[in-house]
Amino acid sequence: MGMLTRIVASYILFPLQKQYTIHLRFLHFSYHYNILFNLFLWPVMANYRWPSKLSKLSPRAKQTNLYGVIIVTVLCAASYSVGIWKNSRGGISRASLNSLPCTFPNITSPILPFTPRHTSPSETTTARLVQIPSCGVEFSEYTPCESVSRSLSFPRDRLIYRERHCPSKDEILRCRIPAPYGYSVPFRWPESRDVAWFANVPHTELTVEKKNQNWVRYEKDRFLFPGGGTMFPRGADAYIGEIGRLINLKDGSVRTAIDTGCGVASFGAYLISRNIVTMSFAPRDTHEAQVQFALERGVPAILGVLASIRLPFPARAFDIAHCSRCLIPWGQYNGTYLIEVDRVLRPGGYWILSGPPINWQRQWRGWERTKDDLNSEQSQIERVARSLCWKKLAQREDLAVWQKPTNHIHCKRNRIALRRPPFCHRTQPDHAWYTKLEQCLTALPEVTGTEIKEVAGGKLARWPERLNAVPPRIKSGSLQGITVDDFVSNTETWQTRVSYYKIFDQQLAETGRYRNLLDMNAYLGGFASALVDDPVWVMNVVPVEASVNTLGVIYERGLIGTYQNWCEAMSTYPRTYDFIHADSVFSLYKHRCDMEDILLEMDRILRPKGSVIIRDDIDVLTKVKKVTDGMQWEGRIGDHEKGPLEREKILFLVKEYWTAPAPDQ
Repeated sequence: MGMLTRIVASYILFPLQKQYTIHLRFLHFSYHYNILFNLFLWPVMANYRWPSKLSKLSPRAKQTNLYGVIIVTVLCAASYSVGIWKNSRGGISRASLNSLPCTFPNITSPILPFTPRHTSPSETTTARLVQIPSCGVEFSEYTPCESVSRSLSFPRDRLIYRERHCPSKDEILRCRIPAPYGYSVPFRWPESRDVAWFANVPHTELTVEKKNQNWVRYEKDRFLFPGGGTMFPRGADAYIGEIGRLINLKDGSVRTAIDTGCGVASFGAYLISRNIVTMSFAPRDTHEAQVQFALERGVPAILGVLASIRLPFPARAFDIAHCSRCLIPWGQYNGTYLIEVDRVLRPGGYWILSGPPINWQRQWRGWERTKDDLNSEQSQIERVARSLCWKKLAQREDLAVWQKPTNHIHCKRNRIALRRPPFCHRTQPDHAWYTKLEQCLTALPEVTGTEIKEVAGGKLARWPERLNAVPPRIKSGSLQGITVDDFVSNTETWQTRVSYYKIFDQQLAETGRYRNLLDMNAYLGGFASALVDDPVWVMNVVPVEASVNTLGVIYERGLIGTYQNWCEAMSTYPRTYDFIHADSVFSLYKHRCDMEDILLEMDRILRPKGSVIIRDDIDVLTKVKKVTDGMQWEGRIGDHEKGPLEREKILFLVKEYWTAPAPDQ
């Protein structure tokens, strides 16, 4: 009898079960179905006296049975109504499943129907898609925090007006920056090192101003970069060869470099073939589009200037700092700018200077300066370098090289005699986001012995072993909460994740398709390390809001990066990156600024036809996708690499190709 009762109840409730199955909530329904059955239906049906030929029911029993049947009927009807009502709030019919779009290229896995599970009661699935408008063509090279018109309101003293000055919240442009008419996908690396499309950077000022210095030439529809520079008329490769005769650039001990006042970044472009990655920077100034040319060539670069705030890099980041006629007053302001170079130089690192005032005895006539002026400038530089305990290794023709000590044992003893600059005591060495420059020397970590060659902070492995060797900052335990096991595990995890990405994004898997990559929340640089064998470079960003400042670890691995607050614009030109990776960025900034503003900044710095991969909680991604649908980005949500049961999902996006209209339109 019990089995018969359950069969009848199941038959009665089957339509409701089917309704919930279509709604993808069968497990959820089954749980409530059992509660409903055990609490209400089973006791009634178990006590129901089923008629048979062997028994006759009394009138009272018949009345009791009638009440039971009525109760069962009412409960079944109510449950069925609830199922219909639930399904009407976002259920998926067979017709709607068949009509779902599938436009993302080369992906075979099905689109995940997350909307029914992640739509709040206040949201409607029929809401009109809000299209974000495009900006005018006059904004095609808009750099929000380096706006020329805004900068004029700031002091010109020490070039403060050329620093970052971001718009206030009510001044932020909420439109999509157009590419110039005729914009084309850049040439692939390594061809892009020497050639770029004119339509992508339509400026000829440098071809006229630097005509005799062989920086850049304009021919027909493209620019050519011969590799020349102000101080290397025979080309950047020959110039680097001269440096290589003064310091060893071949044994892997030099991996990261910084080029101040980089021009079109030919110095960094030619160091790449020597497995040295260079962070090139220059201000947005009268030499139009220097950094933009560098990025179009596929060379790492950002907008920046040495003025009143620290460079956005951690202490002990670079093996080499380079200045080739960069016009920075190194000896002035009590050596403040050389003190900042000392902060970002690794123990034992090199500072290379070419151009005025080096070799002024021969060159002073061509520089249109007096002997006394140039002699005074060089004397100032030599004095500041000695106060920083740097050793001058060599001066050969137009090149001079200094070396930073490997520790500060003897330098601290010399403070009694030198006095200036004193060692810093208040500021953190790695803090470099709107941190004011100070006229004090950043102390190196203490060493255990008294050897002058002992490397403060720990000796680094040579490249390429340096990439996966445990960084000294982690080995020493100076980063709270990050262990050696965490580092090893993180490296392995990102190898798996990047392999998974390449299955979904065929363009990422295609060798040479991308060149300039951005990781918006790099942590330990695992994403970049997994791509080290591809012909790409990655700008590893550590948000200033991150719980642990890990940018120093990234540089110790031989990678490059910068600090950034993603509530503000990045110091770079539009269309800088071919590919953007964002791991938990929107969860990090959930209560800090508008999601739409971050996405519009991503749109500004992403090239047409560029790709984006966003990892985050599914509820966050569904909101992100609503915005990107209005930005002319195509996208779809995919499962976590561990499978569909993980709440973290992956959103794959592609920015559609579009440009400003033709001038005659």
